Amino acid sequence: MKALWTEPRVTFHGEFWQLENAPMEPKPFQKPFPPLWFGAASEPALRRAVRMGHGFFGAGSAPTAKFAEQVQIVRAALAEAGRPAQDFPIAKRVYVAIDEDADRARTRMNAALEGVYGQRVPAIEAAAAAGTAADCVRELRQVAEAGAELILSTALFDQAQQMEQLAAAVIPKLS
Repeated sequence: MKALWTEPRVTFHGEFWQLENAPMEPKPFQKPFPPLWFGAASEPALRRAVRMGHGFFGAGSAPTAKFAEQVQIVRAALAEAGRPAQDFPIAKRVYVAIDEDADRARTRMNAALEGVYGQRVPAIEAAAAAGTAADCVRELRQVAEAGAELILSTALFDQAQQMEQLAAAVIPKLS
């Protein structure tokens, strides 16, 4: 991708993709190319993210404890590579459901996650922040304490209503 973003034509012979004198237009506005954020789970993939990327984005399906382990691997790889941690942002997606009735929020979240992932996966359900606004504040704080400098809150249903509740009742309590 870096070659396609920066060179007029590219020839590439990889295991899965082959290009012969291929152009790609338009080129990205950001020069030389946009920052590359990697999602990864295994240690080799996390180390590759540090080696080749500009940031790490933890999956919404990863529980906070697993994300915290991934952050430690990323930070160790950054230190080993002599890269400043402040130049390599770390983010995490968190599925969020806010409701005055915590059980209803959890039930709706679990149903939405089943739709996304095609089955019930307890570990993914546990990774989501679902409950009252106070419950979500607590869970998002834990994600930040685990190392997330940026958090992408993703509502899987009633998006406009969920984002309004997030903006009014959760985010102000995180600062």
